[in-house]
Amino acid sequence: MLDAIKTCRGYIDRIISSDKSRGMKVLLLDAFTTQIAACTISQSTILSKEVYLVSRLDSNADNPHLDDGGLPGNNNNNMKDGKTGHLKAVCFLRPTEINIGLLVKELTRPRFAEYHIYFSGILTSNFLRLLADNDSHELVKTVQEFYADYLPIHDDLITLNCRNTVAMTVSAGTSWARDHAHLYERNRQGVEAILLSLKRQPTAIRYQGSSALAQQMARDIHERIVSDQIFHFRRTNTHTTGGSGPGGRPRGGCHLVIVDRVDDPVTPLLSQWTYQAMVHELLGLNNNRVVLKGAPNVAKELEEVVLSSTEDDFFRANRLSNFGELGEAIQTLLKDYQAQTQRSNSSNLNTIEDMQNFMEKFPELRSQSHNVSKHVAIMGELARLVDVCHLMDVSQFEQELACADDQSIHTRELMDKLGSMHIKIPDKLRLGLLYALRYEHSANMHRAKSEMRKGGVPDEMIDLMDTILKYAGSRSRGPGLYGMGLDGKSNIMSKMTKSFMTSVQGVSNVYAQHNPLLVDTLEAIAKGKLKQESHPFIVGKGGFDEIPSEVIVFMAGGVTYEEASKVSEFNQSNFGKMRVILAGSTIHNSTSFLDELRGLP
Repeated sequence: MLDAIKTCRGYIDRIISSDKSRGMKVLLLDAFTTQIAACTISQSTILSKEVYLVSRLDSNADNPHLDDGGLPGNNNNNMKDGKTGHLKAVCFLRPTEINIGLLVKELTRPRFAEYHIYFSGILTSNFLRLLADNDSHELVKTVQEFYADYLPIHDDLITLNCRNTVAMTVSAGTSWARDHAHLYERNRQGVEAILLSLKRQPTAIRYQGSSALAQQMARDIHERIVSDQIFHFRRTNTHTTGGSGPGGRPRGGCHLVIVDRVDDPVTPLLSQWTYQAMVHELLGLNNNRVVLKGAPNVAKELEEVVLSSTEDDFFRANRLSNFGELGEAIQTLLKDYQAQTQRSNSSNLNTIEDMQNFMEKFPELRSQSHNVSKHVAIMGELARLVDVCHLMDVSQFEQELACADDQSIHTRELMDKLGSMHIKIPDKLRLGLLYALRYEHSANMHRAKSEMRKGGVPDEMIDLMDTILKYAGSRSRGPGLYGMGLDGKSNIMSKMTKSFMTSVQGVSNVYAQHNPLLVDTLEAIAKGKLKQESHPFIVGKGGFDEIPSEVIVFMAGGVTYEEASKVSEFNQSNFGKMRVILAGSTIHNSTSFLDELRGLP
């Protein structure tokens, strides 16, 4: 089964557990592979593999405060003092020109007994020759490629942590593209690494027909697969489930689908109500870290906390829970902890054995205490921001703008929101942008801008209304956002049905009416009804009629946690039929998405 975390964890474990580097060792990383290691493997596991310390290859006296990604044992003073000559160096690095230069410098004045070098991508022959020419002491014992050139956030979610890629998608096919060639190469290499690490040669590649960038990337990756034997894996039973899909079509194989953020600019602008997405939108979730510094009533030890689905059982179980469900889950967590501590406090400590048993449980209780405090603190800050920013009121209108077409009512409500003293400036901007995307040809656009200005929105923010329409207006994006579905049928009936269900099931669903366009794409693929007009094929080895059992979707320009949550739900409901991995240039919240829009010409 496709599992991004398991795949990367396996690579890291093999790197630090290899018989070739048995004994005390140093793990040397770069900025990106530090993040990979921090996302996939625990501190205790690293320490158990005889890793004496973890350091950055680019660390030096002029830059002593490099981010270590939360990994253990960073102590560069030992290396500066020359106390490492008996240790082996295990290097896990991206195969970049900068890293090769640093390795050459390292090999010229070696600090370690021997070097075992693992690259996260394909190493060019020129780089390999450069390393060989500069290994005059013959200390390099291993050079190997392990294709973990991405960050696995969940088993079905991957990010390249590559920012400013909205500009890359806009520049495709233009002279401006030269300025973003490095971003394109990084994204292409990331997709190739995903295929190589998961050992999947796509039976077909599809791309978003409205995107020149998606088309170019699909063709380049296809050519690379055809020309390089490294992509030609032996077929195994994991590549196909056999059987047939809807309409008797054959089911099996892995499809790669390249899409572009431009087709759905709405999803990154919406308020979020599931735990992980909400944290990212309101607090920021970067490399599994949440910064609470500055929030009221937060203890110093909770000013920066880690939210990781691999290390935190509560977060793993509740990351897709909505705000109401989350509150109940945290109450249960707190009650369970209180009950456990009361049992521990009432324990008799009359004998040495009683004391030993208590001390054995003490670290677990202390860890549990921190975990409970962490989630209570995060929940408290989320609740405060929801109240202070009037987000329930804002979010309800956002959902209406995203899901319904009623210009007169929406215009009237927008004017009320823009004139309200209770609505924050960033939220007024998001409402204005959602209105512009829905009613871009309306005569009310000028009035909306004027009311935004009166409501305190700065001119440079108001200019983003024109920017977003140039980037993802009706002339730039493909079908499906409003109106026609990706299967060639109208979305009107499905939207009417969803509106009816919302009214029947009650207010709790008002904040969850919207479905990202990605959901329509996946459902059309699962039914064998995704039209070639909207998503043309570049065929690898399979046929056009095949319904895949595995789909790897890469979204150039970045994904969102809302889309990731929908993919997780899709995988759960389609277990045994079709599994999806979602990958993207980055993971956006509204702030990062708008920051990238500001960089457009």
